[in-house]
Amino acid sequence: MADSSFDIVSKVDHQEVANAVNQAEKEISQRYDFKGVDASVELSGDSIVMKANSEERCLAVLDVLQTKLVKRGVSLKSLDTGDGTPKASGKIYRLDAALKDGISQENAKKVSKLIRDEFGKTVKPVIQGDELRVSSKSRDDLQAVQRMLKEADLDFAVQFTNYR
Repeated sequence: MADSSFDIVSKVDHQEVANAVNQAEKEISQRYDFKGVDASVELSGDSIVMKANSEERCLAVLDVLQTKLVKRGVSLKSLDTGDGTPKASGKIYRLDAALKDGISQENAKKVSKLIRDEFGKTVKPVIQGDELRVSSKSRDDLQAVQRMLKEADLDFAVQFTNYR
């Protein structure tokens, strides 16, 4: 019997991120508590820039953005705000949040080790660039791997694709 396999990836749906940023921008422009504080949020390439005239307002903009991202089904683990404190530049506070796409080599090695420790030689994880291919003769084992990874507290978002 041939091996079954699936891929573990960490991808961000850029269209959903753009929609969430647009919704957050619209809410910020209409909310009373953001009147006169020069608050804004914009998507520029693979990062999101949030601005406001105080540190607290900048964090409130981040909160609005995170709410919109969750509603659109984008994991907050794919948003990297660094240390999470807004930086002052002149009169405006600015917070940059990068979008994390793909699984880094060290994270891929951690996941691979986790799978090997749990399932031994019945499941074979292979690192392929910024994703992992997991194969096994038993589909039940592959589904158990998916359950284990969903329950594991990883510091990046995971999706499962290419199940065959």
